[in-house]
Amino acid sequence: MLLSRLLLPLALPFLLMEAGPAPAERPVGLSYPWLAAPGAASQSLAARFPAPAGCRRAPVAAGSWGEWLRYLPLKPAGTKARLYTGALKNRQDVVAAVLDIDVGAKDLQQCADAVIRLRAEYLFSQDPNRVHFHLTTGYDFWFSDFVAGKTFRVANEQVLPAARPAEAPTHAALARYLLPTFGYAGTLSLSRELRPTPLAAVQPGDVLIHGGAPGHAVLVVDVAENPATHQRYVLLAQSYMPAQSIHLLRNVDAPKLGAWFAVPGPAEAAFDTPEWTFGYRELGRF
Repeated sequence: MLLSRLLLPLALPFLLMEAGPAPAERPVGLSYPWLAAPGAASQSLAARFPAPAGCRRAPVAAGSWGEWLRYLPLKPAGTKARLYTGALKNRQDVVAAVLDIDVGAKDLQQCADAVIRLRAEYLFSQDPNRVHFHLTTGYDFWFSDFVAGKTFRVANEQVLPAARPAEAPTHAALARYLLPTFGYAGTLSLSRELRPTPLAAVQPGDVLIHGGAPGHAVLVVDVAENPATHQRYVLLAQSYMPAQSIHLLRNVDAPKLGAWFAVPGPAEAAFDTPEWTFGYRELGRF
């Protein structure tokens, strides 16, 4: 009995290593600016969706885009995805969870816009002066210019500089900045902003994107890997058309994986998601 008690503290770290770490509390310093408080850690993406059996989540740097996404707050389990009108999304079968973030009252926060929204919120939480996105015409639209009184107008399909009242760089101002951004940016402009990235090297924060009309974008919000086989798995979030709740996708083709999707190998030509099929090379990184 005494020997077993002496050996137990030595064995415990190895037992924990084999079992895999439980999701930790949300790291101090992560901010989700659209919420007064980020909610219970038990309702974070990391807590609700543990890595697949035998896998470990990919390492992410403290305060990084990937870490911020990993601890996104979710609405309670069973929450249905809704359109901007309040009507239900017709395909609830593809919804694994709904992010605790508003969709707005206009048909604007669609697929690429959902990626832009989350990226803007992350940058705003770090440094509002870093928030900027290119419009489809190539115009570089900075939040810092917007609050300083500089915006744009569209005339004959040209984007021209325009003036507006200056204001403080508040979160309410960010929401006002995003409306014209959603209106004049999209999958094509976002695909040009992202650096092409090999699918085998996928990281949290990368984007599966097909630029065009129609096009689609799905955000990689987490990555896990099996250390024995090196198979990678991803969690994916999207909005769609019309504008709707940003939701975590359910793997309808492999239900045992829940919300995780196996990353296809180079021999496969495509990456199938429930509402879009992406080419093998259609992955980008901010």
